[in-house]
Amino acid sequence: MKYVLLLRGINVGGRNKVSMADLKDAITGLGYENVITYINTGNIIFNSIENIGVVNDKISQILNSYPFKINKVILTKQEYIEELKNLPSWWNNDFYRKDVLFYSEDIDFSSIKERINNMPLNEENVYFGKRAIFWGKFNEKNYLKTAYHKYLIKESFYKAVTIRNGRTFMKIAELLDKEH
Repeated sequence: MKYVLLLRGINVGGRNKVSMADLKDAITGLGYENVITYINTGNIIFNSIENIGVVNDKISQILNSYPFKINKVILTKQEYIEELKNLPSWWNNDFYRKDVLFYSEDIDFSSIKERINNMPLNEENVYFGKRAIFWGKFNEKNYLKTAYHKYLIKESFYKAVTIRNGRTFMKIAELLDKEH
């Protein structure tokens, strides 16, 4: 089975440095195959015959060896592609910025959804997928007024999500479809 591992808050602004080459070697050392990384912010794709529970435990052991906490989301290829296939039509519109907020299964999604639904959206669209929230911001001029910019970072769940921009989201989907 093909998996995608998404890490939060590594190699950003010179903090929480993680060598992607070392991480790739560690994941390969678990016996996982066709391990590839995409950019330096924690996007790893690999194959394993193990179920997601076993994969999650083994990846957690690797990440726990770092001197700082690394939150993660692990999705199967099928879960990731399902999110892509179920996007609302507005996602394909021209936006100033599009982001995807991935969350792990151990987060209370109904609480996150309620908090976001109570935010005053300002020239932005939000769609709730099964394992991700898709957020489009229409224009640069009003970006600083968006709920995404003004309120999201203050939410208690913010540190438990890992965010990818729209281009990275699409590139990962493309990499998942390639045979390695």
